[in-house]
Amino acid sequence: MKKYLYITAIASLLIFSCKSQSKPDNTKEIVKSENAAIAGDTVRIANEELEYEVIIIDPGFTGWLATRARQRGYYSQAYLEVKNQQWVAQWNTRAMNPQQYGNLYLMQIDYRPQIDYGYEVNFLLYNYLVYFQQTNGQKLGGVVPQY
Repeated sequence: MKKYLYITAIASLLIFSCKSQSKPDNTKEIVKSENAAIAGDTVRIANEELEYEVIIIDPGFTGWLATRARQRGYYSQAYLEVKNQQWVAQWNTRAMNPQQYGNLYLMQIDYRPQIDYGYEVNFLLYNYLVYFQQTNGQKLGGVVPQY
């Protein structure tokens, strides 16, 4: 079963979801057309072996990732998973309380600690959450790297 973890942000609006491939056979065509429409501002990582994919759409994130983020391998996968679990839990709390936290957190992130998403998925999610916190002046808990 193929799963998709979409990370989408357009003008600081975010949409997170995890979708199963139990949809009709045209799912691949829909994903391809969505990817084609947003290719200019998209970071995409797919791991067919693990059956997960991350798509991040946010003007500015690609440049930030290339110039400011720590290189792959700087943090261990275990470190990234712990930070992602902490930040995603806070994110989801805020997504469930839009009156208190505003419209930055549109949907919950379906990130499950018992699933091994692999290094790349955790790396991109971690760096997106660092980018989000830095550019939006938010704190999701703990120390946010200031590189």
